[in-house]
Amino acid sequence: MYACRIRDLTKEYVLKSETVRALRGVSFDVPEGDYVAIMGPSGSGKSTLLNLLGCLDQATSGELYLGEDNVSLMSDDELAEIRSRRIGFVFQSYNLIQQLTVVENIQVPLYYQGRLGPKERQRCIELAERVGLGDRLDHRPAQLSGGQQQRVAIARSLVNDPYFILADEATGNLDSKTTAEILALFDELNEDGRTIIMVTHEDEVAERAKRVIRLRDGLLQSDEQNDPEERKAAAARALELVPSELA
Repeated sequence: MYACRIRDLTKEYVLKSETVRALRGVSFDVPEGDYVAIMGPSGSGKSTLLNLLGCLDQATSGELYLGEDNVSLMSDDELAEIRSRRIGFVFQSYNLIQQLTVVENIQVPLYYQGRLGPKERQRCIELAERVGLGDRLDHRPAQLSGGQQQRVAIARSLVNDPYFILADEATGNLDSKTTAEILALFDELNEDGRTIIMVTHEDEVAERAKRVIRLRDGLLQSDEQNDPEERKAAAARALELVPSELA
């Protein structure tokens, strides 16, 4: 089974009188349980690809399947439904609601679906505990560190049991120690079977993924598997930055 499949995807923008070909025929598959880092220099097309994978935009041509759904053929309303129910987003800036508690922020995707019963609330509490925030359930974002806020965002991304977690520079605002903690959490989630697609410009983040896809000038430049032993070594190096009580 595949979390997503991409077939000859193109995206063009018209800026003034000029056509910009942001993606020029990209194809790859992401099996369920994969952990993919997408990299590329500025202008490579990685942000455009992120928007397409997140159903925030539609391709000019080609096909994009999320699970068994061909989202290339969907209307805006159908794309909104897929976004809210089947994709878990983790952003660099966390995107938490400051007036809400940890549990309430995790509940936000369920709120928009009208699903806020006792069973759903209990699931949100369990997710908070899963990401190490069981003792912060009633805290608001201003009372949390950057790493704790990102843990809330990760828990929120899991609440709808998504096809995959789509992480956009998820450690970009974090220091080295906190980055190590968050990457360790992503490792654990992936080991539990979660599919992760992470856009990053940091080599030390990409080396933790199972696979690295590099874009350049709107084309797929390379698609390579990371060596499992090198991944373990990278995780071990990062673990040295994590306090023993969190390791």
